[in-house]
Formats: sequence, C-alpha cells, structure tokens
Amino acid sequence: MQILSMIVFLTVAAGLQAQQPVQVLRGNIFDQALQQPISNATATIVELDKSVVSDNNGYFRFNGLPLGTYTLMVTHAAYELFKTEGVIINAGKETVLQVPLTTKVKEETAVVVKAGSRRNLPNNTMSLVSARAFSVEETQKYAAAVNDPLRMAMAFPGVMAVDDGNNQIIIRGNSPSGMLWRMEGMDIPNPNHFGNAGASGGGISILSSQLLSNSDFVTGAFAAEYGNALSGVFDLKLRKGNNEKREYAVQAGILGLNVAAEGPFAKKLQRVLSRQLPLFDTEPVE
Repeated sequence: MQILSMIVFLTVAAGLQAQQPVQVLRGNIFDQALQQPISNATATIVELDKSVVSDNNGYFRFNGLPLGTYTLMVTHAAYELFKTEGVIINAGKETVLQVPLTTKVKEETAVVVKAGSRRNLPNNTMSLVSARAFSVEETQKYAAAVNDPLRMAMAFPGVMAVDDGNNQIIIRGNSPSGMLWRMEGMDIPNPNHFGNAGASGGGISILSSQLLSNSDFVTGAFAAEYGNALSGVFDLKLRKGNNEKREYAVQAGILGLNVAAEGPFAKKLQRVLSRQLPLFDTEPVE
C-alpha cells in the first residue's frame, strides 16, 4: 500500500513540475500626436520570435507567454519603429502596455541631426531642465528604497537625506519643507505617515506602488504650474487598472501590509468601456 501511494505521489509531482506557468501580455497601440488607435501594427516578442497584429481598436494580445523578461518591438509602415526592453512577465498579474508610435517623416535634400532620446524624459513637456521621470520599477530596484519615491530620490545628484528616522530629503541645500507634492495635476498634502506639521516627509510612505504610474521628479527650474514649489516637486501619476480581468496583489514587509485589487465591476460595464456595447439599449418601442 505504501509503495502504491509513493508511485501516485511521484506521478502527480512530476505532472505539476512539467506545467510551466504562463501569463498574458497585451496592450494598446496608438498615434502619439493624434491619440488615435493604430490598426494592423505588428507587435513582436524578439526572444520568442512571436508576432501578433493589432485590431481596429489598436489592441494586441499575447497569450500563454512563459514567465521572464522580454523585448517588445512594434512596427508599422507609416510609423517609426518602437522597441522597449525589460518587459517583465509575472505569474500573478497580466502585463498591460501603452505603446505610442511616432509618424514616420521622410526628409529630402536636407540633413537632420537628432540627439538620442532620453529614457527618463519627464511627462511634463514644460519641464525642460532639472527634471526626470521615474517608474515604480525604479523604486523597487534602488537600494533601501522600499517602494518609496522619496527614499529612491536620495540616490540622485544634489539630493540627500535629513536623517535615518524619516524620508525627508534636502535638494540643493533647500529646506525639506519646500517640497511640493502633486497627484494628477492637483496639489496634495504630505503623503507620508508620522510626519510633523508642515513637513514634506515622514516615517512611512502612504503611496502604494500598485497604484502609481510613471511620474516626474523636478529639482529646479520649475514650470509655471509648480508655483508653490521651493526645493523640489514630485508630480505623481496614477496608472490605469486592468479593464478585462480582476487581479489582486499582496505585499508584506517590515513597514506594513499592502493589499490591492483591480478589475472591472461587471462584464457589461467592461464591454461598454471597450466600446463593444452601447451604454443604453436603443431597440425601437412598438
């Protein structure tokens, strides 16, 4: 009896080990200038040599991708080549990308000199100098950042910490109280726990890495909209959630517990948002 149980256990274990976890990579391809979807664009995963074509709404999807890090390349006859490296496929969440394409311009009888594009180019086009964009992945990779944008910024030139007890920062010798926090274009108070009155930092950040998108950090030469800033600006942006599937994430650490959930409220609402159904029924009344 024991030998039979051992054979059944080994057979089941071998079957589970043979099943490699897979995940979905999808996104939306659109014209960067017109903000309109681009159909018939070819999205290719370079490492797997696997390609799909975007539909009329600019959406593309890769199903059953093995977990790992890939390079995504998007091509279209009327647009410049788009290529991004380091696309991470995790088991717990689908990867959703927004792919902007730039119209291909052909010049004749002229010489055009273009500088290489900055990877950390700020979202705000009015921030010309002393500004850089940062992503949620950067807050996870910087040493001792613990998903905190302020602790991540301590590694930047001209930025230093006040002390080890909180995450307040000094930018180019200015007071930490001169830091301006903004979220989606609105000024917000200090988004940190255990902060003193009028302070710009605290012991633990309130911000969840599950909600943030690529944001801007400005250390000087502020744009006109940052009128209340004296030392620096954190201009935060929120990411769009998964509009097709409910997903959940749990993060636990020394600083606390982070639980997040995202997804559509109902299937009909999901189809309305994706423009597959009208918001109201339009059948004629007899």
